[in-house]
Amino acid sequence: MTAVLPGRFTAQTDDDSFAVFLIGMRLKRPLRVRSWLPVMAAMPRMLTDLSKHPEHGLLGFANWFGRTTILVSYWRSAADVQRFASNPQAPHAAAWRDFNARVGTNGVVGIWHELYTVHAGDFECVYNNMPEFGLGRALNHVPVGVGTRTSKQRMAAGRLASR
Repeated sequence: MTAVLPGRFTAQTDDDSFAVFLIGMRLKRPLRVRSWLPVMAAMPRMLTDLSKHPEHGLLGFANWFGRTTILVSYWRSAADVQRFASNPQAPHAAAWRDFNARVGTNGVVGIWHELYTVHAGDFECVYNNMPEFGLGRALNHVPVGVGTRTSKQRMAAGRLASR
């Protein structure tokens, strides 16, 4: 378990932008475990590979499980996400082929994703008495201080840092 850091923290980046990739699946027929378990098992393999190869651009991630799952991941760029997804040698290619062969459009499992490019100065975050989490874990986790105490100040600080 990750240690809770007392106090207030925020995230900062020295880059002009980064990408947020949300992906997940929805179990339409939860009792058909043989259909959805291989789909679910593909993601840890991809994350393990990405964690071993930081040059692919993954900065960090967190996921939540339920009937609808969600993985929030932070990347250097949207182009890095697209490059990984389209690389025939990366684990995504095999997972995508397997998904289409196993479930395709049969209605057992739904999958979804969203990809956003976020520019410096267009985000802000604060973590109170939390372990390193989200952007704070993926980017630079820094204490809130003079000039970053409010949401407005954190947004402005991001705009100044990107100039």
